[in-house]
Amino acid sequence: MNPAKRAFDIWTAAMITPFVVPMVIVIALVILITDGRPVFYGGERMTTPTRGFRLWKFRTMTVDAGDRGVSGGDKARRITPVGAWLRRRRFDELPQLWNLWIGDMSVVGPRPPLREYVERFPEVYDEVLKSRPGLTGLATIYYSRHEQHLLARARTPEETDAIYATNCVPRKARIDLMYQKNWTFCFDLNVVRKTLFPSAR
Repeated sequence: MNPAKRAFDIWTAAMITPFVVPMVIVIALVILITDGRPVFYGGERMTTPTRGFRLWKFRTMTVDAGDRGVSGGDKARRITPVGAWLRRRRFDELPQLWNLWIGDMSVVGPRPPLREYVERFPEVYDEVLKSRPGLTGLATIYYSRHEQHLLARARTPEETDAIYATNCVPRKARIDLMYQKNWTFCFDLNVVRKTLFPSAR
């Protein structure tokens, strides 16, 4: 990984930790009181085409031991009221600060994919995952809302998978590769700015 990019990740983590940790504590208590345990959800994602890691989020859905795949309309009924509030503000992703600290993720990069899609589309992710996955990225800014709209139509896990594999994987990959090709430190700062201030897009 680019040493300057890693230094920026560590600096960012150090700057935001004093603000994020109190929020994590409060949100964890709210989830514990309203929805019970577990408070956090840890799911496998890929940081390289061959190496996975445990990505952490706040739990936003009721527990289902058979849960797998991306979230689509077929899972909507499982989203808790607190979970829906967290998702709208992306606060469910605050625990990923830990992933940033330990180097699983960067501040900016492609969103980390599930193993099943990396294995199904190796020609795509062999290129995309040359960049370390990020908390936010170019595809997050310009495609995530459209992706949510597409997946919300799905009524079965099979429909969700078909939509994601056919529409989302190739389109996000194109955006992620544009980021990879044009990366600069200033580019990362601009992506962070547009993430924090959507009106600046």
